[in-house]
Order: sequence, then C-alpha cells, then structure tokens
Amino acid sequence: MNNLNMMQQFAVWVLPVLFGITIHEVAHGWMANRLGDPTALMLGRLTLNPVKHIDPIGTIVVPITLLLMSSIAGTSLFIFGWAKPVPVTFENLRQPKRDMALVAVAGPAANLFMALLWGLLVKVASLFSGQEAVWAGVPLLFMGLAGIAINSTLMVLNLLPLPPLDGGRILMGLLPSSLTGWLARIESFGMIILLLLLTSGILAQIMDPLVRMVQYAVISILYL
Repeated sequence: MNNLNMMQQFAVWVLPVLFGITIHEVAHGWMANRLGDPTALMLGRLTLNPVKHIDPIGTIVVPITLLLMSSIAGTSLFIFGWAKPVPVTFENLRQPKRDMALVAVAGPAANLFMALLWGLLVKVASLFSGQEAVWAGVPLLFMGLAGIAINSTLMVLNLLPLPPLDGGRILMGLLPSSLTGWLARIESFGMIILLLLLTSGILAQIMDPLVRMVQYAVISILYL
C-alpha cells in the first residue's frame, strides 16, 4: 500500500481504524456486563456508534499525525492510537481479579476476530475481475489488507504487559496478589512509557515481528 497517496491511504484506513477501536472497547464492556458489571451498558457504551468511543487526541489527532509524517517521510505506516476506555466497576464483577483479566482479554480477542473478517473481505475482493476489479475489487482489497494490519497491530499493542494496556491487566489477573502492587504502581506512568517507546523506535522493533506473526497466521488460516 506504499504506492497510495495520502488521501487514498486515509480513505483505506479510516473505516478499519474506527471499527478496530470501537469494537475493541465494546468487547470490553460486553464481557464486563456478562461478568456482572453493567456500567458500560448503563452509560450507553455498548454501541457500535464510533462517536461514543472517540478520544479526540488518541483517535483523531495522533493517527492522522502519524499518517502525515509517514506520508511526508515516505516511510512504512505505523498506526498508533486509542479510544475512550470503557468504564468497568471492579467491585461489581463476580470474581474481580479473575474477571478483570477476562474483560482485558476480550478487546484483543475482538481485534483478532476482526482481522479474520477483514481477511474474508480480501478473499471476496480477489473474486472480482475486469472492470469490477478496478472500481470495487481493488479498493476492497486494500481496505481488507489495512483491516488485517490495523487489527493485528491493535491486538499486539494491547497485549503488551504494561498497564494500563490490556496485557498489564491480564498479567495482574494472573500474578498472585502479593506481586500485583508494584505493577499497579506503574499504571500512572504507563502512557508516558509507551510514548517514549514509540518515539524512540523501540516500540516498533518489539511489535513488528509479533504483528507479522499474527498477520501470517490470519493469512494462513484463510488461505489468502
């Protein structure tokens, strides 16, 4: 997709990004509701309307800035962003420590499921031929590939064992209570650490091979 101009890249990536972050957050809220916490449901966050989940900085400013920077520099595209977290009331969960980890797992699991769905779109797009391929098949193909890339990236990013990312919460659910205190103390610095890793290039070095593994798995499963 490096041969697309900036506007074409934006058109191809916008829907996968919006769906990726929206369904990720809805999955958290849905799982919390299943496990006894209706907070997200009561606040109207169990909706696929992306407006309810958009964070002005994390969903709009940061991804668009990265898109512009990559387009100007001519480098490979690395999308990074976030949505408004779905609120979860820890005390409402039936087994809070275990259930919080399950709520955290639901988001990355939803991204894996969406990567597979976008892969199916790639498969459908490959069936177009002739003039249909030009006006419908090619755009669907690029959007499907973007959907696989975005959801693979979101899955891997959120599984990093750093609070407040999902991976950090999963780790806290797996560790004995005597060891979770030090991890919880990192949470207030988590986003700062993540941004430092991003700007230094270390985050990309960590994530690139893992994202490629997920993409390869999706492609292999669907025989793309």
